[in-house]
Amino acid sequence: FQTDSFFENIVPGIYEVTVRDKNGCGDTLEKTAVIGYPKFFTPNGDGINDVWNIDCLEDQPEARIVIYDRYGKILGSIRPSGTGWDGRYNRSLMPSNDYWFTLEYTSREGLPKIFKSHFTLKR
Repeated sequence: FQTDSFFENIVPGIYEVTVRDKNGCGDTLEKTAVIGYPKFFTPNGDGINDVWNIDCLEDQPEARIVIYDRYGKILGSIRPSGTGWDGRYNRSLMPSNDYWFTLEYTSREGLPKIFKSHFTLKR
């Protein structure tokens, strides 16, 4: 039990969260997904963090990740089951910067879901 609505250091996965009213008016149980993804990658050819991908979706072969620049331009579309994004757009190296993504996947209940966030490309 905790009074804060903020959780830290949560391992990616599916969680059941119970919310209890402070006045004792009832409980609400919700299932929620914690999506784990790399916050940065370094495509410099050293074999470490050279591509960016979300690898915790092995059971979601149809999931799709769309990567955008800060202006909303689509730079690529990848699958978690694929090799990932190497930091290029039209074979040109993209600069060190923040990039945004949407992850389209299916919940365990069969419902379509969209997760949005960002990561950093470091050169």
